[in-house]
Amino acid sequence: MEKKVKHDDRVKVIEQCQVGPPPGSVRPTSVPLTFFDVPFLCLPVTCKRIFFYEFPYSTTHFLQEVIPNLKQSLSHSLKHFFPFSSNIVFPQKPQTPHILYSEGDTLTFIVAESTTANLDSLVSDTPRDVTCLHPFVPMLPSPRALEDGTLLIPPMAIQVTIFPNSGFTICINFSHVVVDGKGFHHFMKFWASVCGSKENIVTLPIHDRDTIKDPNGLKHIFLETVWNSTRERFMSLGHNVPSDNVRRTFVLRRDHVDHLKKYVSTKCQSHGLGTLHLSTFVVTCSLIWVCKVKSQDIVSNDDEELYICPWLDCRNVGELEIPSTYFGNCLVNGIVAIKRSKLVGQNGIFEAAVAIGSKVRELQSEPYKCAETFMSIFSKWSHRMLGIAGSPKLDVYETDFGWGKPKLSEVVQLDPQLVSLSDCRDKEDGIIEVGVALGRTQIHKFNTILEELLAIIVVCD
Repeated sequence: MEKKVKHDDRVKVIEQCQVGPPPGSVRPTSVPLTFFDVPFLCLPVTCKRIFFYEFPYSTTHFLQEVIPNLKQSLSHSLKHFFPFSSNIVFPQKPQTPHILYSEGDTLTFIVAESTTANLDSLVSDTPRDVTCLHPFVPMLPSPRALEDGTLLIPPMAIQVTIFPNSGFTICINFSHVVVDGKGFHHFMKFWASVCGSKENIVTLPIHDRDTIKDPNGLKHIFLETVWNSTRERFMSLGHNVPSDNVRRTFVLRRDHVDHLKKYVSTKCQSHGLGTLHLSTFVVTCSLIWVCKVKSQDIVSNDDEELYICPWLDCRNVGELEIPSTYFGNCLVNGIVAIKRSKLVGQNGIFEAAVAIGSKVRELQSEPYKCAETFMSIFSKWSHRMLGIAGSPKLDVYETDFGWGKPKLSEVVQLDPQLVSLSDCRDKEDGIIEVGVALGRTQIHKFNTILEELLAIIVVCD
C-alpha cells in the first residue's frame, strides 16, 4: 500500500512506518458486519480522537525511550484487536461487506515533532481555532480498488507528536464501521496498560458476531441502502470542518449537574409527571441543546421542529445478553423532536429533559425497534439536528500509558451540529466535559447563556 507523508509546516514528520500484530499471532480471519456496523458505511467521515500527555523531556529522549515501547505494546495489542490492522472489504452487490485480516496486515504509525504549537494553549478551556488540532491528526491511507471493483479500506492510522520538553499527543483516526466509542476506548486502555506494564491488564475483547441477533432482518435492509449509495465517498476522508469556527471545552461541576437534576425533577412534580429518566447525560444534553439554539443568530419560525439524537449502548441492555467486552458497534439512537418555541421558552431545559429522558427510556425498553430507523436518521441530518458524540461513562481520562493520565482528550472533528461528551479530567470537582465548536460570536453568546441558565437554576433550587 502506498505510504502518505503529510506536509504541514506546523509539524515535522520524523518517521512513518507500519505496525501490526506479531508475525503468526493472528490467523487469517473474516469478521462479518452486523446491522449495527453497516449504517456507518454511509458516513463520509472517520472518527478522530486525540490524547495530550505531559512529558518534560527532549525529542531525543522521547524517540529513544518512548517510541519503541509504544510500537511494541501496540503490536501486542493488535494481536487481540486485529480488526484495526485489517481491511474493510467493500465488494460489489450481492457480496456483503466484511472485515478481513490477512497475514502481514498493518496500520500506519507516524512519529512527528511539533514546530510551532504551544501545548498549554492546546489543552486550555479557552476558545481555540477549530483547525488547531489538524496537524496532529494522521490521514488514513486511501482505499485500494481491486479489478472486480472491491474496495479495501484501511480502518485506522495513528500519529504520535512530541512537543519538545513539554509533552506529546497520541491521535487516532479510525473508521466507525469497525467499532463504536466503547470498543475503541477498550482498545486504548488495553494498549495503555500493556505500554505501562500494569499488573491488571484490561480484559480481552470478544469478536463473536453471533452475539448480535437480528430478528427483524435489519442487516439486509440496511445493505440495500448502502449498495444504492455512492462509493466514491471513501476516496477522500479529510478534514471538512469550517475553518472560521472555534472550539471550546466547557466543564460542568457536580453541583451544576445536581442542581439541574433537582430543577427538572421539581418541574416534573409541579406538572404532575411521573418518574423521569434523569441521568447526567439527559440533563447535560438538555442544557447544551437550549444554549446552542438560544445562541443562534437566525430568524426562523417558532413552530420549526429541532432535533437531537441520543445514543444507547446496547451492551448495557440485559435482555439482549451482549457482553460488555463485545468488540464492534453496538449502538442505537432515536430522534427527539421539539419545536423551537419550547426550547427557547422559559421551560426550555425542562421540555428538553422530558423529551430526551423519554426517548432514552424508549431506547432501553425496545432497542431493536428503535434500530429500524437507524439509516433514516443519517438521511435526515441537517442544520436542525444536533448530534452527540462520546459519553461520560467511557472513562477517557483513565488512559494512562505510564506517564500519567491525559491532560486533555478531545474529539477532533467537531462542527456546529455536533457536541462531544466525556468524563472530566478533574475528578474531584468536575463531572462532565462538553466540547463545542461554533463561530466566534456564537460561542461567546453560548458561554454567556450557559452561565446565566446555571445561575437561574441554582436560584430556583
